[in-house]
Formats: sequence, C-alpha cells, structure tokens
Amino acid sequence: MAIISSKKQPQEPNGQPQKQHQDSVKASCDQELLQAEAAIDEQGKQEESIRPHRFADYIGQKDLKDVLDIAIKAAKSRSEVLDHLLLYGPPGLGKTTMAMILASEMGVNYKITSAPALERPRDIVGLLVNLKPGDILFVDEIHRLSRMTEEILYPAMEDYRLDITIGKGSSARIRSLPLSKFTLVGATTRVGALTSPLRDRFGLVQKLRFYEVDELSKIVLRTAQLLQTPITENGATEIAKRSRGTPRIANRLLKRVRDYAEVKNSGEINEGVAGEALQLFQVDPCGLDWTDRKMLSVIIEQFNGGPVGLETIAAATGEDTQTIEEVYEPYLMQIGYLSRTPRGRTATTAAYKHLGFKPPNEQMSLL
Repeated sequence: MAIISSKKQPQEPNGQPQKQHQDSVKASCDQELLQAEAAIDEQGKQEESIRPHRFADYIGQKDLKDVLDIAIKAAKSRSEVLDHLLLYGPPGLGKTTMAMILASEMGVNYKITSAPALERPRDIVGLLVNLKPGDILFVDEIHRLSRMTEEILYPAMEDYRLDITIGKGSSARIRSLPLSKFTLVGATTRVGALTSPLRDRFGLVQKLRFYEVDELSKIVLRTAQLLQTPITENGATEIAKRSRGTPRIANRLLKRVRDYAEVKNSGEINEGVAGEALQLFQVDPCGLDWTDRKMLSVIIEQFNGGPVGLETIAAATGEDTQTIEEVYEPYLMQIGYLSRTPRGRTATTAAYKHLGFKPPNEQMSLL
C-alpha cells in the first residue's frame, strides 16, 4: 500500500501545486489495493493462516473440487500418486491454495517454487532428487520455464527419471537417475504460453473461474473470523461486491476496512463502515478504482465514447499500453463497460450510466 505524505506538495513556478503528481500517487495507491498479484508483505504467517487446508473449508470452485475429489479418491484406492495437474486462470483465485489442499488430502508433503526461480538446470534437479514418493511439486507461473528446464521435466513427468549429461563433446554421456513418483502441479495465468509438449504431459487441466458475490461474502466472513474482526453479513457483502470476483482482493480490502473501522469507529464492520472505508480508498460499488474511472472518462469525454486506439488512450491517461491491456481492460470488458473493436476501444452504455454521463442517442450511434 502506497503511503501518501501529509507534507505540503512542491510548488510550480506560478505557485500552483503539482496536481499531476498527486493524481499519480492516488492512482498508484488504488492500483496496488485492487491488484490481484500477491505483495511481498502479504506472504507472511498471517497470510498463511487464512488459507484453507481442506476441501471442506475451501469456498467456491465447486466443479473443480468435484473433479479433484474424484481424482484423489481414485488415486488412493489404487495406491498411486495423483496425476500431474495444470491449473490456469487469473491471479488471486486460489491456485497455490489448491495445491496445498491436494497435499493435505493425499497425506503427502509439498514443495512450492516458481518458474523464474528455476533458471539453471541444477535448480530443478535439486528439487526433483529430494522429492519423496507421492510428494507434490508446485511450480507457479510455469509458462515462464526456460527451455532447458522443460527438457529436464519431460522424462521426469512421464517416466520418473532424470537424464543427466556428464562431460562435453565426444566424451559426453547420459546417465539416467530414477526419481520417486511425484505429482507436478503447475499454475499459470497464460495457459496459451505453455509449449504443447509440456501442456500435453498434464493428466488434468483445469480452469479456475471468478467467484460470485455470495461466495466472496462467505470468504470475507471466514477471514474476518480468523483475524478476530467483528463483521456483519451486510458488511461482508459490501466488501465482496467490490472485490472483482477475486478472493485475494476481497481479503486485502477486508484488512483495509478493518484498519478504518478500528481507527474511525468502534471496530465492527457493517455495511455503512465498509462503504465509507472503500470510498476513502477510491473503490466504487462495482470494484472500479480511480484509474479505471479515469480511463473510461477519457474515452467518453475526450473521444465521444470511442472508438479510440490503445496508444491514444495510453497517451491521454499517462499509462503504458501493456498496463492498460493486461491490468485494466480485462475487468472492464468482463463487466461490460468496455468493448474492443477493429477500430479501437469504445465505452458501452453501461459505462456512461455508471459514471453519470448521458448515454448517446442510439440513432446517433447508428449514423
């Protein structure tokens, strides 16, 4: 969470404060609050304590849980290891948590790593050699594996063996080491970026979907109970509605609302307190932050609702094209506020109404 200084802002030569700097700080604050990627300070013991460790405690993803429950029971009945599993979907939906639950349900240990951490062959070799029978190896952002690491994984996943090249040139020879049978659980936000040989070696490929408001409300109530924070059902629903369908964002908003309630009120989070706190953090009832609203306002006010090109939007808002395309646009398109056309981006009628603008006449739009 960015900290906004209370000191007086530096003055321009004409005596006016640097408003652009204030806006950028505000936008940065809102972006971090609604960012689904895990922050470094969230990976401590408290974050671990709110993760469910059983399917019974895992809220949502009913279809996925049913599929994995059958796979677990079948593997146990045959005394086999669980088949390799690939989980894909947007960040913050519970891919890491699901891997930990699988290990708990199977009664085995797990090891967690990420693809960028496996730069050299010896990194993945060290993990594979130390795995015990049935263990689960979780690799986050698996689409970012290097080519050499992938080549090592192929025989390890299929035949549970490790092929090591000893020596160089004409004296080089390959030595195969047997590995304990293990389960590789890969997680990715970009399943299309995986190479076909790697993707085809997973026996289970499952997608995690966004959560409904009632599911997020239950998650908020459960997290509040673990954090010993008093909260009403209406307060949990108010937080859930602004969480973009993502549990990680819901838990993050809950912690910020908890801070507000403890400082400004008696400590209990109800619908009014949650609304006041999230309004302070520039998160509106649809989950839009300051930058989301600014981008839509620019399209509507400066370009008559579009169509307008991505480069033009980036120049008008001060954001880079990759951030707009990968961070802001997906959610705006999911809720029906933004459309991509061959000619550019356009704001929908729902976006006009949400921001308080008068929608364009339908007959005018046809012209």
